[in-house]
Amino acid sequence: MQPEEEAALGSIGNPIRFKDQHFKTLRDECLKSGVLFSDPAFAADQKSIGMPEDPDPNKAIKWLRPKEISKNAVFVEGTTGTTDICQGQLGNCWLLAALSCLTMHPKLFVKVVPPKQNLSESYAGIFHFRFWQYGEWVEVVVDDRLPVREGRLLFSYSHTRNEYWSALVEKAYAKLIGSYGSLKGGNISEGMEDFTGGIAYSIPVSSRTPRVLWRSLTAALSRGSLLSCFIQASSYQEIGKVTGDGLVKGHAYAITDSDKVKKASGETLLLKLRNPWGFVEYSGPWSDKSKDWDDVGKAERDRMELKKREDGEFWISTEDFSRLFDTVELCSVSPDTLVEGDTPASPGATSVWTISAHEGCWVPGSSAGGSRRYQRSFWKNPQFELVLTEQDKADEDDEDDEDDKDDEDDEEMTPEEKKIAEKQKKKGKQCTILVELLQKDRRKKNKVHFLYMAFHIYRLQGACLDRSFFTQNRPVGRSGKYRAQRGVWRKVHLDPGNYVIVASTYRPNKPGEFFLQICLCLLCACASQVMSMPVSPEDHIRVQKTFDDVAGPVRQFLPLSLDFSFLEKDYHLPLETCRQLIFGEKTKGRSSLSRKQTETLLSYLRNLQSIFFRFDEDSSGTMSPFELSMALQAAGVQCDGKVVQLLSERFGSGEPHLPFCGFVSCVTRLRKLFALYESETSQEVKDRGINNVSIRLCIISYRFINDQILNR
Repeated sequence: MQPEEEAALGSIGNPIRFKDQHFKTLRDECLKSGVLFSDPAFAADQKSIGMPEDPDPNKAIKWLRPKEISKNAVFVEGTTGTTDICQGQLGNCWLLAALSCLTMHPKLFVKVVPPKQNLSESYAGIFHFRFWQYGEWVEVVVDDRLPVREGRLLFSYSHTRNEYWSALVEKAYAKLIGSYGSLKGGNISEGMEDFTGGIAYSIPVSSRTPRVLWRSLTAALSRGSLLSCFIQASSYQEIGKVTGDGLVKGHAYAITDSDKVKKASGETLLLKLRNPWGFVEYSGPWSDKSKDWDDVGKAERDRMELKKREDGEFWISTEDFSRLFDTVELCSVSPDTLVEGDTPASPGATSVWTISAHEGCWVPGSSAGGSRRYQRSFWKNPQFELVLTEQDKADEDDEDDEDDKDDEDDEEMTPEEKKIAEKQKKKGKQCTILVELLQKDRRKKNKVHFLYMAFHIYRLQGACLDRSFFTQNRPVGRSGKYRAQRGVWRKVHLDPGNYVIVASTYRPNKPGEFFLQICLCLLCACASQVMSMPVSPEDHIRVQKTFDDVAGPVRQFLPLSLDFSFLEKDYHLPLETCRQLIFGEKTKGRSSLSRKQTETLLSYLRNLQSIFFRFDEDSSGTMSPFELSMALQAAGVQCDGKVVQLLSERFGSGEPHLPFCGFVSCVTRLRKLFALYESETSQEVKDRGINNVSIRLCIISYRFINDQILNR
């Protein structure tokens, strides 16, 4: 039998080790020494708390292990459930509501909380958990010392008080982000995405009738999606205010189930919600103590697991839910399933759902162009090419496609139904794409500060993407208003064709890193090789004369030692660059060029010089990273901002701007990269595309290979 291939680094089977801590190695060392693990990377001190220390000595924080808090402490008691998670003295309901949702999906839960962890067998005071972080799964190791005040857990705790898995998950996530204090305030979509690797988005409750909303949420739950909801607070003072119905404004609730009950008066559609606090429940119709349950049989109540106790969990009718709540948040993990199950066997297959991930950054003075209102700089923002090829079927779960009909079919279509049918027909001829833009690591700052950001989608029409393109064309899709939150998301329907996605902050020159993921058929933001101009008669004569004078009438090849001094002054290149040019050609191991190769190379250099002069806007004789990006695109090589920054640093020899010889070296090596990619025989490798990571690796490996050849 052949050994199994190791899972890709960053996958759930081979996660990245946070702080380079290996769980099994650390645990085995502790078991061997008999000393419980104490985590040096997240010490038991105020820095890990991340908030000012209370001056009252009676409220001093102690760090205790579970068995020091309660003698009958366990990691998990029986099975995991929503009541295992109660919010402590930290405003992180968004995280705990997401964790409550996760407990309803065992297959997703074990991704975050690996099984076979306990406080008895092979106990060493160390635990590990996994979280999704911008396209990669990360394993976080923690010790089990937890912050305690006056004998009780300071933050998350279980309703049973002797169960500690949720408190340890919270600690691991706090370590990943930076501190407990960094978890204060947030959008539940953050937690849902980091627990699943899915894409989270919002639905306004008012956008659908109660019956249609119930159908949508029931379908989402059946697909394994995580759901939550909240009541919008009109002001900061309203956050946390309890309404007369027992609901909390500006507070995240988990939606854990849906069901229906039948009474003599008719059928009622219900949703099951949970308050992460573990108490303060809805008190209206169909709540735990409501008399509505008196008309429901015991068998039906048992089936629905009705529990009349203050545990934060309750039922609510869909009609009342639609009246009282404002927004539902969903996290769909279905794109992952589509990628794993529907990957085409042949490279010619089209219209296949896939996830394409890209990292980028906004660099002040270079790629941080701001919003569309800043016309002079918007076009400098990072851009990603999108190619849509084949039409798909309209998505029946699209929020725009939902209608207000009951389940009964009418014999004749109403005008409204005809309008919906036409809309479906039109969408059936389009492509559906899901785009999400996430800003990275903003919680790791001293103060949580999200940038206002958005993305815009433009239809390409063969034009150069300069300033005039974006002033003369309007976007065909966008994420909506600029929002100061970690992620913005949008599902759009577009005609087949070529598009570009522009990611931007509201104001220019705001530094930051981002992660963009797109679900559908996306070609990597890297194009083909540079095309050379035809060899001119003058160049032909010049090359012939050079060969006669330097190589001699008998020699057929130009020696490597020549530094192209026969070129005009504007084309003069140092010896090192000339070597790179020659090794970029097919010389069959020779360190020289034929006459024809020299002519072609001269034409190629003329083309590069023309491009260099055109995009050297300030005529400085050098290129900024943004000028380089535009020049590479004109040369047929399109890369995202982060790659361009890397290229500029690598080929600029440490200088802030790139000279002409560096530009030549850069394009030459990228040409070689594309040639290597095209010659790749492994279809598995080619299916991955030339993404940012492989560009960086190939640049490094090509540099190494080139240096080895030169040093022979």
